[in-house]
Amino acid sequence: MVEKAASRARTTRMSGTERREQLVAVGRSVFAEKGFDMASVEEIAARAKVSKPIVYEHFGGKEGLYAVVVDREVSTLLGDLETSLQDQRSHPRVLMERAALAFLSYIDENEDGFRILVRDSPVSHAVGTFSSLLTDVAQRVEEILATQLRLHRYPARDAALYAQMLVGMVAYTGQWWLETRRPSKEIVAARMVNLSWYGLSALQKKPELRAGT
Repeated sequence: MVEKAASRARTTRMSGTERREQLVAVGRSVFAEKGFDMASVEEIAARAKVSKPIVYEHFGGKEGLYAVVVDREVSTLLGDLETSLQDQRSHPRVLMERAALAFLSYIDENEDGFRILVRDSPVSHAVGTFSSLLTDVAQRVEEILATQLRLHRYPARDAALYAQMLVGMVAYTGQWWLETRRPSKEIVAARMVNLSWYGLSALQKKPELRAGT
């Protein structure tokens, strides 16, 4: 009876869509574990229990599968961050808190995906990398900062620079937190916003270096 059930399980065929999703999930795990360069079609196929030609049939090779995995992760993270920044009626500090927590929540819930994003991607895959994603987020943050700077009679041209600083802080802290997982993501988000918000609230209009040059 058990042998018959096992035989039926072995002969069950996945649809093309199901097989593609399975390969994406397996590839995601392998890329997160080994990185793009060390991952191989052979290992991906073996873990998925299919032949190598199946992988090539669906994705054209390792590069194609990697591109699909990265694009999905970028879309997920960027979507979460854009959602956190949507409500323009909210106080800017609240928007910062939501964005920081959304970023850390993505890391918490998509560890493999984040590990893939922060690794160096192949040269042929220039679109959809972590750096380009951060550029998109920084542009969104820049819009919010520019509005606030104008309201307080600060030079709006500085918004781009401050946006890069803020996004860089969140991204680097997120990578550190991925390995430590302490303290909680809520505490980390609160501390990041505390540092950035009170730094922004005390901005000088024309800051200068105090040390001699």
